[in-house]
Amino acid sequence: MSFKASADSAMPSESMARFNRWQRMQLSLIGFVGCVLIRAIGATLRYQVEGWENFQKLKDNREPIILSFWHNQIFLATFFWRNRNMAVLTSQHFDGEYITKIINRFGYQAIRGSATRGGVAALLRLRKCLSRGQDLAIAADGPRGPAYQVKRGAPWLSRRTRKAIIPCHMEPKHFWQLGSWDQFRIPKPFSPVFVKIGTPLVISDSDNEDVSAGYYQEAMACIQELAEGHWLPPAKG
Repeated sequence: MSFKASADSAMPSESMARFNRWQRMQLSLIGFVGCVLIRAIGATLRYQVEGWENFQKLKDNREPIILSFWHNQIFLATFFWRNRNMAVLTSQHFDGEYITKIINRFGYQAIRGSATRGGVAALLRLRKCLSRGQDLAIAADGPRGPAYQVKRGAPWLSRRTRKAIIPCHMEPKHFWQLGSWDQFRIPKPFSPVFVKIGTPLVISDSDNEDVSAGYYQEAMACIQELAEGHWLPPAKG
């Protein structure tokens, strides 16, 4: 399955009145450069997709979904899933502001909040998005980590709305890795990217928070292992 670039729709950004002049300049520059970089590199990538039917079946039934991936794949996910009017959870901190400025240019709606700031209000807004049929995109370990440790927001939303979590892992063959908390990845131009879309996970009302978080962690870890193994050389007999 192949995907081509399409025209991106911009959405209005949240007011930056709480930032000083220097910070606003930084945010404008980062937003512009980030958008250009994602467009330029994203258009050159060659995607190999496995499990697309797991997503498409729910969309054929007009079911909203909770798309979930690790925070270090935001670069790849922003381009691949663009222009679907997904609502995205971003933090209320400075880094969340420039992420918001970037993803708005790719047709996403930013919902601001994290476990330490504005989290409850953000979850209620995300639940409202699902109830009106809007898809969500959530970094399983974000917005602020620790890396590869799931947060409980997505299972809570699934349990309260009966909507499915779709685990997704995007593994570029060639990439640069930053020294950030999430080991953020920037794919190298023209790199092949293996996209693994997992089986939908719906959290039952009978599952408590610990059990549902365990299911979620297992689903994300399993799909990550499968995707990372795609580019490994075959084992010698």
